[in-house]
Amino acid sequence: MSEASGLRGVRHVLFLCTGNTCRSPLAEVIARDAAGRIGLELEFGSAGIAALESAPASEGSEIVARAHGLDLGAHSARQFTPEWASGFDLILAMDRVHLDVAESIAPAVPCRLITDYLPEQDARRGASVPDPFGGWTDRYEEAYQLIEASITAFLESPGIDASSDAR
Repeated sequence: MSEASGLRGVRHVLFLCTGNTCRSPLAEVIARDAAGRIGLELEFGSAGIAALESAPASEGSEIVARAHGLDLGAHSARQFTPEWASGFDLILAMDRVHLDVAESIAPAVPCRLITDYLPEQDARRGASVPDPFGGWTDRYEEAYQLIEASITAFLESPGIDASSDAR
């Protein structure tokens, strides 16, 4: 699937990780903020393949989000289910395990690694976003930086036309 055709009609994007307390909540708030700043009217959600329903974002994710002017205070973890996935046009997974689970649980929804959108010359393209859970704040910051770069590249991808001007 080409990136342009893969994004045509995308309005609802789901970010997927393991527990929905670290990487995918960060991706959700980063994407919401970035899309808003450039005038894209997209909706974002997040879930985990092994989430404890209603768990808050991890302390490390909250600290790093706050350092970047973002707020995870209202986050509540959600388990990835076929029903939840059906409301989205695209699933962006943090690693290959998440990608495999998404493809088996929600085969009708296109799935990609979040880092697939990085430029071809970026050595991180197609790599997993390392799980910072339980690590020091610098591990959360590293995850944040990779997620942010991937989302920036995603939002600049051909086929994203969800601005209010495009309607």
